[in-house]
Amino acid sequence: MSSELSESVVPPPAGASESTSGPSRRTFIANSAAVGGVVVAGGTLLVGSEEAAAAGAAPSSRVSLTVNGTRRTVTVDNRTSLLDLLREHLDLTGSKKGCNAGACGACTVLVDGQRVNACLMLAVRLEGAEVTTIEGLAEGDELHPLQQAFIGEDAFQCGYCTPGQILSGVGCIQEGHTGSPEEIGEWMSGNICRCGCYVKIVRAVEQTAGRK
Repeated sequence: MSSELSESVVPPPAGASESTSGPSRRTFIANSAAVGGVVVAGGTLLVGSEEAAAAGAAPSSRVSLTVNGTRRTVTVDNRTSLLDLLREHLDLTGSKKGCNAGACGACTVLVDGQRVNACLMLAVRLEGAEVTTIEGLAEGDELHPLQQAFIGEDAFQCGYCTPGQILSGVGCIQEGHTGSPEEIGEWMSGNICRCGCYVKIVRAVEQTAGRK
């Protein structure tokens, strides 16, 4: 029997591998993150309350404009589009949010008589402007001639694009681009109808322009 004592293997105490003369690696990382007002907990980035408050305070401005004949003054985030101003602040939901990128024309309104894509215009840039939406075309119970023509020609199916189509048609008529069905189609090409009612839409615009 051997007289040598076997050497037992004992795991080192926790933290023994780290130097006690300075902060541990884990402590250093935590302290460095906290200095910037950020703490990482469970893989989630937590921002300090001061930084969060600063990030949430988006700049805003007051803007006054005339919408459908009524002067309106609102305070909005500077990033608010005309479309969101109309829908979310003024409760004028006739103007539709389709692509929200200026490609479908569903949000078309008139600004100072010119047709525009409301989703592409910042509300704060329209101080003093006059805006006409689909809600402002009719006079009481009397529909605008183009609205009536859309009904007469059955120029819609689902109706989602119809407000933008009508406002674009009004603008097209005012601009004088109604010399032929082809000209109307060209100048209204920015307004998309997923239901494919283009022939009837052009016919309604042509009919209305012929009455003027």
